[in-house]
Amino acid sequence: MTTSYDAVILGAGIVGAACALECARAGMRVAIVERDTIGSGATAAGMGHVVAMDDSPAQLALTGYSRSLWTRLSPELPASVEYHACGTIWVARDEEEMDEVHRKLAYYTAEGIEAEVLDSNALAEAEPNLARPLAGGLLVPHDAVLYPPCAAGYLVEQAQRHGATLLLGHTVISAAHGQVTLKDGTALQAKIIVNATGSLAPALTPGLQVKPRKGHLIITDRYPGYLHHQLVELGYLKSAHSSTGDSVAFNVQPRKTGQLLIGSSRQFDSDSEDTSVDHKIVAAMIERAALYMPGLPSLSALRIWSGFRAATPDKLPLIGPTEDPTVFLATGHEGLGITTSLGTARLLADHLLSRPTTIPLAPYLPSRLPSSYLSDEAIHV
Repeated sequence: MTTSYDAVILGAGIVGAACALECARAGMRVAIVERDTIGSGATAAGMGHVVAMDDSPAQLALTGYSRSLWTRLSPELPASVEYHACGTIWVARDEEEMDEVHRKLAYYTAEGIEAEVLDSNALAEAEPNLARPLAGGLLVPHDAVLYPPCAAGYLVEQAQRHGATLLLGHTVISAAHGQVTLKDGTALQAKIIVNATGSLAPALTPGLQVKPRKGHLIITDRYPGYLHHQLVELGYLKSAHSSTGDSVAFNVQPRKTGQLLIGSSRQFDSDSEDTSVDHKIVAAMIERAALYMPGLPSLSALRIWSGFRAATPDKLPLIGPTEDPTVFLATGHEGLGITTSLGTARLLADHLLSRPTTIPLAPYLPSRLPSSYLSDEAIHV
């Protein structure tokens, strides 16, 4: 049996869900294909932060743009999404890191992102459970956190309200030249195929420079008032974007439930099918966190889990066309897929519909990375 669509979105994680909604809103006839459940995979392994990040100008442009879209959408989100505009504090341990705080402040301010320097006393007042003394920090008040699986579910639900068809429990065997073939033999014809399958994307679009990167998370019992902002150490970007080996960094979030979500870890070269907990990495995460919040190890953990994020060599996602004029990419977001999902979807839809983009698409085009499978050619509907 063959069914025709304008666009078939592969993957119902938060990036695929956002792409489906943008395409459906534009009047396209959309199908979403997911082998597991909505918001599984990397989405379920994400911390759920909505943050401005400045590892590169392109990263700041996309995260800042996407953050603005989340802020605009937030009044419509149901309570289950747990959207919490708690802000982020980048924590500085010493005066050398305070120099980085002032650099970030200047950069963010120049790009129109509100931020405020906290001295040691202001930091202690904002977060009494932090270690003392710490040098200070940078408060970015308009950052937020949310619960990723429910956010993805909401986006899919909205896409369905605009006419999208959801196909759960279906494994894609191939996706090329305008046809998606499912394991049960079903064929879906489409002018546009969007590969939003995260670290699995190279299996369907060979040649992509996307690798799985394992991460662990810890969720605690409820401790209302223990934490007020998302806290991130100034060394987070260096640790999180290390290209080799294992790394951990201090990153903890308050949830609306009163729970704390503790990260972060990253591992390359691990078995991409092995989601078992690496207790050595978890111990390193807790040890790192205790340097900043000495009381964290005494809190009760309810669950520890891991998952895989899709990483690219230059830390930027792949958004846009491939050599096959029917296949487009929305993958490679690594630890920023939650933040950048809405921006990714809007950029891709703007490209497909020949609309002007709010930020340039060029830094995220797949053609920037060497591969015989990629080009700048586009298709328009």
